[in-house]
Amino acid sequence: MGGDHGHNKMSMPDWRQWKVQGTPLEFTKQRLAARGLKDPWARNEAWRYSGGFARAVTLSDVLLRGFKWGFAAFTVALAVEYALFPPKKGGH
Repeated sequence: MGGDHGHNKMSMPDWRQWKVQGTPLEFTKQRLAARGLKDPWARNEAWRYSGGFARAVTLSDVLLRGFKWGFAAFTVALAVEYALFPPKKGGH
């Protein structure tokens, strides 16, 4: 019975902090208003266009993510392989 004591409560950001102005949703809002319509969920989608989510993901971001650590692991593995199992000289 109970025992939670409020330690695991997740804090949610205030819904009023998200604004449609200055986002691509503003254009959609204007087009809907021209037809006499309104999107009640636009503010709930505005978070996608602010903060770290606002930056577009480029092809180089996708391809080079983790390259630094991958290359470091490759050089360590190569050094260990050459140190423990040196290549044999001569012959086929």
